[in-house]
Amino acid sequence: MTTASGSREVPQPRDVVWRALAVLEPYCPVCDVSYVVPGRSAAGRGTRFVCVPGRLAEGEEPLPGAPEGEIVEWRPRRAVTTRLELTPETWTTRIELDDAAAGGTRVTITVDHEPRERNRLVDRLLRRSMRRLVQTTVDGELAKVSDHVAQVSPG
Repeated sequence: MTTASGSREVPQPRDVVWRALAVLEPYCPVCDVSYVVPGRSAAGRGTRFVCVPGRLAEGEEPLPGAPEGEIVEWRPRRAVTTRLELTPETWTTRIELDDAAAGGTRVTITVDHEPRERNRLVDRLLRRSMRRLVQTTVDGELAKVSDHVAQVSPG
């Protein structure tokens, strides 16, 4: 498994940041990803979802084989962890929120990447590039935090 982590602070309070980062909206314009949550509207531990690039039209279903995910940890205003299953790999993302100075929030994002099928030679050859990819993913997600927060009205 390859893991990377990073943090940044934003001036908004934790409840606003929670709504911006943990609540699965049908479409995220910051990431240009649609989320389909079958069966229930309230997210929480055990909630399953499908995500697809782009915006799905009203009533449009994701294509078969679209990446499936699950919320594996849900601690409101504190932490959310999702696991996304792709054909060759699993990506786990943990978002932790802590109070920061002057009423702001410290956001820590940790990403784990795990190939589903192990090949020690391939793992060894790709280790360095995979570390870079996972760290780049964390850095990219942290860079988008302010844009996500800007999508949420503070109230």
